Parts: sequence; C-alpha cells; structure tokens
Amino acid sequence: MKCPHCNVAIHEGFSNGRIAETQAILKNGRLVAPSVMWFWAHQRCPECYERIIRLESLVLPEGSRESQGSFMVYPRTPSRPVPAEVVDPYRQDFVEACTVLPYSPKASAALSRRCLQAVLRDKAGTTKKDLYDQIEEVISSRRVPSHIADDLHAVRNIGNFAAHLMKSTSTGSIVDVEPGEAEWNLDVLESLFDFYFVQPALSAKRKAELNKKLKDAGKPEMK
Repeated sequence: MKCPHCNVAIHEGFSNGRIAETQAILKNGRLVAPSVMWFWAHQRCPECYERIIRLESLVLPEGSRESQGSFMVYPRTPSRPVPAEVVDPYRQDFVEACTVLPYSPKASAALSRRCLQAVLRDKAGTTKKDLYDQIEEVISSRRVPSHIADDLHAVRNIGNFAAHLMKSTSTGSIVDVEPGEAEWNLDVLESLFDFYFVQPALSAKRKAELNKKLKDAGKPEMK
C-alpha cells in the first residue's frame, strides 16, 4: 500500500482491536439483520511517521465471517499532489479519483479510466474510438516510454472491472476492484502527467533560459 500522507509505498502492518458488535435481529424466527462486528486498525508510516487509521466491519451470518470492507478515518483522503502544469479536466478527474479511493476503489478506477482516455485522446493524439484501440495505437507508435506503455492496459482492465459486472469463472463471485489496483491506476496517470505536462514545460523553460543567454552573448538562438 501507499502511505496516504507521504505517498511512499509501505508494507501493511496494522494493529487492530474490536470496537463493538451489533446483535443479529430476528423477526418471526427469521434473520432479518445479521450480527456485525466493528474493528479499528492503526498503523504508523515508517517513512513520515504519520498515523493511518481505518475502520473495518465483519458480518457474521450463521457462524461465518464475511468482510464488509474498510474505510479510511484518518487521513480522510490520500495526499497526491498534482503538478501545477496539469490542467482541467485531467486535474479534476485525478483529484476526484484520489478523493473517493478510500471509500470506493471502484469509483476511483472508473475515474482513472476516463482520465486516461482523455489524456490519450488530447495529448497522444489517438484517433481510435475505443480505449483498447487507443492504447494499442499509442503502444505501436511508441509515443510513450516503454515503462508507461506496459501499464496502460492495466488501467483499462481495472477500469472495466469497475464499469462492468464480471464474475469469477472459478468461484462465481463478482470480480471487484481492489484498493491496490486503484492505486496502481493513479500511479500510471502520474507517469503520464509527468511525460505529457511536466517534462515538456520544464524543457521549454530551460530552452527559454538558454536562448536568453545565447541572445545576450550575441549567439543564434536554439530553434
């Protein structure tokens, strides 16, 4: 997982404890609401030493335990600063994807997928309609570095889990988006932002500074 404070990858090492249990409710001998147990989970980031706190719940239907998942209590949203060079709508989609991540990895993945498609259309100049074809167009044309190209289909596939109902062929259960997968999507978008927004702006700034120096020295400017 990534620390929601400093954004550094760390190993999960949560300590936890039980908070409360709501008793099952029976009506006319039938179970209408199962028993639910609540737990706190706490960890301190080994990099920035900030606290990470979340709540977890377990449903207890007829003696078994099924996780209802967990949600972040502190911090409320992960910290992923967006470079100033990244403009809307890409910035807005990315910020929203970060904001909803602790509450719904599925929603975060869907927003990341939409943001990826917008970046490929507007910055990579793809002409295809479907995201799969857009990614293949970018990969085959070698418009992005290989380490980014290798991850583009991951964002598409994880986004598909969020957008479409899929079931496991082995268990029959619904395939859902895991928090780590949604974080991976955000990592890929950050790489794209750096490639399409940050580095070109940095290069342009350096070129302008060098041209000014060349002009002052009476030398021809770089084209």
